[in-house]
Amino acid sequence: MKVDVLVAEIGSTTTIINAFQEVGGGSPLFLGQGFSATTVLEGDVTIGLKNAVNDLSVNLNVPEITWGEMLATSSAAGGLKMTVHGLVYDMTVKAAKEASLGAGAILKLITAGTLRKTDILKIKAITPNIILIAGGVDYGERNTALNNFELIASQKLNIPLIYAGNIENHDEIKLIAEEYGTTLYIVDNVYPKVDVLNVEPARKIIQQAFEEHIIHAPGMTTIRDMVSGPIIPTPGAVMEAAKLLREHIGDLVVFDVGGATTDVHSVTEGSDEISKIMISPEPVAKRTVEGDLGVFVSIQNVADKIGTEVLKKEFPDADELIKNAKPIPSTELEKRFIERLTLEAVLTSLERHSGAIRNLFGPGGKKTIAEGKDLTNVKYIVGTGGALTRLPGRVEILNKVPLHNKGLDLFPKKDSKVLIDNDYIMASLGVLSKKYPEAALKLLKRSLKIS
Repeated sequence: MKVDVLVAEIGSTTTIINAFQEVGGGSPLFLGQGFSATTVLEGDVTIGLKNAVNDLSVNLNVPEITWGEMLATSSAAGGLKMTVHGLVYDMTVKAAKEASLGAGAILKLITAGTLRKTDILKIKAITPNIILIAGGVDYGERNTALNNFELIASQKLNIPLIYAGNIENHDEIKLIAEEYGTTLYIVDNVYPKVDVLNVEPARKIIQQAFEEHIIHAPGMTTIRDMVSGPIIPTPGAVMEAAKLLREHIGDLVVFDVGGATTDVHSVTEGSDEISKIMISPEPVAKRTVEGDLGVFVSIQNVADKIGTEVLKKEFPDADELIKNAKPIPSTELEKRFIERLTLEAVLTSLERHSGAIRNLFGPGGKKTIAEGKDLTNVKYIVGTGGALTRLPGRVEILNKVPLHNKGLDLFPKKDSKVLIDNDYIMASLGVLSKKYPEAALKLLKRSLKIS
């Protein structure tokens, strides 16, 4: 059987293959999925890819699968590990951080101001895939970003550097990169003016750099033997799908609860009312990742967040359920237990992702301000990831998001609608959208059951 496009989601433990037909025409089809263990530790990720393709052929009841193109998302080999270095934490550092997270990065180190020797030692220990350096508004402070760039470049770490700082430094940055033989990407300043975020150009170049260099990661060197199209970080692919969807149906927030983390992606400018009292800018497209809120790898952390006594009132066997937890719950009791943990992961990640209104009191009386991400204009609450696409109570869990507001939180309102990525293909459609946006949109709407 010849398939137009296969999209591989290469995770740290599992590789998924999604098959799509007629993506270049007006009636794209999602044919099915295949699964396999990821084989990055065996030194060759294509073994797992081939196994997943074989599983797909079994699921489709055909003897063999061939394809025209294969695209991929990847969080294997540690995912996209980055370090970010800026000038002022709440300004250039925040902008660089938002650009990196939105591209799908795992941030291992964030620094503000001049780098120290201990920072360089940390960078060397982390061995990031990419290093992002920012600092200074355009035509503002220059020296910190220049000094930081030269200090990192002089280490000759063989790691690509992205410069997204003061535009006046471009010529010097190029000279320094040439002097030390550093792979350099220059992009528009992530913080060109005070209170202005410009993160999209950096996000795009981060994904480009990831695609060009991921094949050098352990176990990933043979990936180009099978993958002919783009390879982007899996969380970045979910963000691409969310941005595409927002253009056509309106503002939204996406919850992706997994075994190790919970990611939240929001695409909204917020309301005009809140923007008038907002004290610092937020990106239109924002991602947060909570490494302590997974419902398998981090199951004990989530249980502790709820509280042992509280959890045992509903689940007397909570200790055994945690001890014997499986990546995919099978019994009704296990499913109900994971649903309770998933609810906690969703509501906690919502609190961390969203902003709030605050009342300040001073000599002039009360002043009302807002800070953080404003979700009050969100029309849709979307669930993806294993927990929120497969658990029986997934809709009920997400319906509790607006009800969690304590009064001053900038959460979605009660009239927001819950949508589920029923086919569990949002990440695949994010990478598919890079080349086939119309097909990706139609398939995404079909999975979400909207017209």
